[in-house]
Amino acid sequence: MTIVVEIADLSAPGLAALVARHTQFCDGTAPAESCHRYDIDALAAKDLTVWQARSNDLIVGMCALKVLSDTAGEIKSMHTLDSARGKGVARKLLATLMDAAQSKGMQTLWLETGVHPDFAAARALYAAHGFNETGPFADYVLDPHSTFMTRSMTPELAT
Repeated sequence: MTIVVEIADLSAPGLAALVARHTQFCDGTAPAESCHRYDIDALAAKDLTVWQARSNDLIVGMCALKVLSDTAGEIKSMHTLDSARGKGVARKLLATLMDAAQSKGMQTLWLETGVHPDFAAARALYAAHGFNETGPFADYVLDPHSTFMTRSMTPELAT
């Protein structure tokens, strides 16, 4: 599978459909107050950069980087189509996002993801890329449905 990662076209029907799948997936794993996913309109915020992964003409994955401060960012709305899982899509998206964070001078990346078993692969992906579990950050609060993770982007401290 050839995967191309590029800045997302938020008006593309394929992206809107992927975001809708992501919303449905997240909403099926936790109560509404514990779901922190973004819909297609929220992804248009000025403090976000959104990427899409394509294979041929099909959008197979997406992720977003939210600026928290001059030195910190948050991974938002990372999702891969079921049919594309296990084929390197998420790894490529994460690498693109991490490179962008470093180029913006971010020293720390944060994320919130679910504890539901359906998020096990996501948690393993993040751990494999040097993310460690931590407590809530930014506006998040301790939640039994959430796992919070962080990673230093400073080369000498990153693992």
